[in-house]
Amino acid sequence: MPSLKTFGTIPVSWFYKRGRATGLGKSFSRFWSAWASFGLPPRRQVGLEVKGRRTGRPHTVALVIAGYDGEHYLVSMLGECEWAKNVRASGEAHIISGRRRKVRLEEVPIERRAPIIKEYIRLAPGGRPHIGLRTTATLADCQRVASNHPVFRILYQNEPPD
Repeated sequence: MPSLKTFGTIPVSWFYKRGRATGLGKSFSRFWSAWASFGLPPRRQVGLEVKGRRTGRPHTVALVIAGYDGEHYLVSMLGECEWAKNVRASGEAHIISGRRRKVRLEEVPIERRAPIIKEYIRLAPGGRPHIGLRTTATLADCQRVASNHPVFRILYQNEPPD
């Protein structure tokens, strides 16, 4: 079984260091954001476009949508990262997956994050090394890391989700 510190055989540190993307990580994120913008499989992968809290310029990052209890969520695999801080500052963003949809993102309280994180690690193999959990993790394991990984509920504006 691969280590939680690798993507297959590639060390996680090639992509992210100290919660920030390396040049290689940024390149992969740009690629996957572009891929998601065309609405290509996997459909759960999307681009999230959010304005920078200092510059006001839009930034796009590739993320995986986790569904739980009929709702859609975004999980920050890197914890307190830039996109999560930008979302908190603006509350609004755009989900890009075949088309661009305006959304409002609402942070989920820590005590309600565990089942969403469990679903996220099932769907997002690239997020597992950062969260430090495998697909066999229990809800208690997910609750243990919940305070370190912001989760946001997606509220689609003026239209239902696909």
